[in-house]
Amino acid sequence: MDKVGLEKHTSKQFDIELEDIREQVLNMGGLVEQQIADAVRALTEGDGALGEEVARADYKVNRMEVDVDEHITRILARRHPQAGDLRLVMAITKTITDLERIGDEAEKVGRMAANLASKEKPSSVFRQIETLGRHVRQMVRDALDAFARMDPSAAVHVAQADREVDREFEGVMRQCITYMMEDPRTIRQHIDLVWAVKALERIGDHATNIGEYIVYFVEGKDVRHISIEDMERELREGSSVDRG
Repeated sequence: MDKVGLEKHTSKQFDIELEDIREQVLNMGGLVEQQIADAVRALTEGDGALGEEVARADYKVNRMEVDVDEHITRILARRHPQAGDLRLVMAITKTITDLERIGDEAEKVGRMAANLASKEKPSSVFRQIETLGRHVRQMVRDALDAFARMDPSAAVHVAQADREVDREFEGVMRQCITYMMEDPRTIRQHIDLVWAVKALERIGDHATNIGEYIVYFVEGKDVRHISIEDMERELREGSSVDRG
C-alpha cells in the first residue's frame, strides 16, 4: 500500500492492522463488483435465476461491512489514531458504507431482473443498459484501484466518469418513456426497468463518493458537494498542503 499521508508508527502491529483492513475493503469491493456484473447480466439476458441469486447474496456484502466495522472499532479503542491515520480510518469507514450501498443497488437490479425475466424486452434499451452497467462497474473498479494506491488523481477521474454515466442514464430513461407512451400495456415492466436503471446510476454516485474520501485522506480536503472543476482545483492547490 502506498503510505502517502501516513505517519511512521512506533508500533509495527498498527501498520499490520491497517493493511489487514485495507485487504478486507478490497475483498468487499471485489465481491460488490461481481454482484454488479451478475445483476446486469441477469437483467440484459433475462436470467431470472441469476437475478434471484444476486439478490440473495447481498447478505455476504452486509456481513463483510460488519466485520470491517468491528475491526475499525477495535483499532480506535486501542490505538487512538491521530492526524493522517485518523483520516484514513474515517475514509475507510465511509468507503465500506458506500460499498454496502452499492451492494444494495445491485440487489435491486437482481430483483428487477427476476421480475422481468419472462417479459418481452426491447433490445435497443437493453443494449444501452448493458453499456451503462459496464461503465458503472468500471467506475467501481477504478475507485477501488484508486483506494488501493491512495491516488487522488485517479479518484478525480472516477468523478469525471460519472458525467458519462449520467448521460447514459438519461438516454435510457428517455427511451423507456417513449416505449410507455407508445404502448401503455408495457408501463408496468418499464417501471421495473426504470428502477433497475436508477439503481445503476446510483452505483456511479457511490463510486464517486469513494473517490472523494480518497482525496480527503490524501489531501485533507473535503471535496463533497462541489463541482468536478472545483475538485480538480482543490487537488492542484493541495499539492502544497501539509499532509500530516
